[in-house]
Amino acid sequence: MADRRKIIYYKDELNDEFSTAVIVPKKIDENWNYGGRGFVWNLLHFFIYRIVAVPIAWSYLKLKFAHKIVNRQAIASCKNQSFFVYGNHTNVFADPLVPTFVCWPKDAMVIVHPNNVSIPVLGRFLPYVGALPLPDNLKAGRNFMGTIKFHVEKKRAVVIYPEAHIWPFYTKIRNFPDSSFKYPVEHGTPVFCFTNVYKKRKFFKTPRMVTYIDGPFFADPALSPKENRSFLRNMVFNAMCGRSKLNEVEMIKYVKMENDEK
Repeated sequence: MADRRKIIYYKDELNDEFSTAVIVPKKIDENWNYGGRGFVWNLLHFFIYRIVAVPIAWSYLKLKFAHKIVNRQAIASCKNQSFFVYGNHTNVFADPLVPTFVCWPKDAMVIVHPNNVSIPVLGRFLPYVGALPLPDNLKAGRNFMGTIKFHVEKKRAVVIYPEAHIWPFYTKIRNFPDSSFKYPVEHGTPVFCFTNVYKKRKFFKTPRMVTYIDGPFFADPALSPKENRSFLRNMVFNAMCGRSKLNEVEMIKYVKMENDEK
């Protein structure tokens, strides 16, 4: 029988992007309001996040993917403190939703590309459900780092997709740098990771999504900050690679192009 899987050819697993959305990103400068402070902002956050977004997200994940989380109790071990969570980036619509339930009942603040808050209409509401767009300049960077510190002090969860680019239904873990691990090293917080894998379903073409949680991982006090970035990155990467072997369905086949191919 012929292989009917869609094939995507890639050159650079660190930088190739396969999301089909075409969005002109907003400039995230020193005037961008990251929110989190003030009565009005927090009231809107509670209403949009808890009352509106959570039921919609839960319904979508259950109906579309029969979503299930495994080892949620690992997160509960750090319920009284802040932590950072790293996940694989394989689904345009599910990836913004999964962190809500991985980190529940904590609020999940998700570091995102500016494209996310630039989506017409919807983008205006995403900061109220935890979207923290990456800054575009040094002054915005100071605001961004101050916001991360603020959420850590509030004992919230901060979620990062270290692969950065979406590869729909990809069943392996792409190589990623250790740069984003500077945050837990700087703030002395635990680290978790989650890996979304796809399972066979008897009567549905869309596979089941199962999210596996691993951790907590901690920095080694005997290492320097730079060494700890690499140390934490390797623990997360290895845990995610191990979980990715539990994939049962390959919806899309990714093939690396040689240098002489076009």
